[in-house]
Amino acid sequence: MKVLCTICAREGSKGVPNKNIKEIAGKPLIAFSIQQALESNLFDKIVVSTDSDEIRKIAKKYGAESWFSRPAELSRDDSPKIPVIQHALEESEKKFNCKFGHIIDLDITAPLRNVEDIRQAYKIFLKDSFDNLITGTRSRKNPYFNMIELTNGKVELSKQLKEMPVNRQQSPQVYDMNASIYIWTRDFLLKENSLFSGRLGFYEMPEDRSIDIDSPLEWEIVKMLLKKKSNG
Repeated sequence: MKVLCTICAREGSKGVPNKNIKEIAGKPLIAFSIQQALESNLFDKIVVSTDSDEIRKIAKKYGAESWFSRPAELSRDDSPKIPVIQHALEESEKKFNCKFGHIIDLDITAPLRNVEDIRQAYKIFLKDSFDNLITGTRSRKNPYFNMIELTNGKVELSKQLKEMPVNRQQSPQVYDMNASIYIWTRDFLLKENSLFSGRLGFYEMPEDRSIDIDSPLEWEIVKMLLKKKSNG
């Protein structure tokens, strides 16, 4: 069973400009995901999907393969991610003349994950024969207790139970998706454009490895944590 790692890195970024190749803790952000993939020893190929020649050059420098240009319709701000991964899979199978049974996507904006997270997520995926798998962390807010919605000027709790909890600990456990690791079987990825279908697995990660960089504040937090990690 051949396993493909995809890493998606388009050129534009509004929250943190050029974040995919911006230097953090001594190297471009994309380098963390590539190096984690290499260290995991899980993958037959590690492929970067991008619309940028500069990103392609940096990806190759750190050990990934990148040869095709992502189409413009898959490189917009509002382009969904699954079609991007489907395209990367199809391009990889054409180039390497083989089929990849499993695909693992590592999101560039989650550099705090570690190699063991990748291995353990894949282990769970294999053990229970899931169609796909996502990762997340325990949420600090809870829609049954302290998350609200504004509907026509009315303030309401997001989700309500017949017997309302009096504290967060009594509420059903909920999780934040942390946009870190996604896993699919080949056939399921090619036929489904939604994460929430089929037999979906879940791997829980701790909060300190679950920050997804989408703003300057999150960039600074991750930068601080990476520096702390490198200093032991």
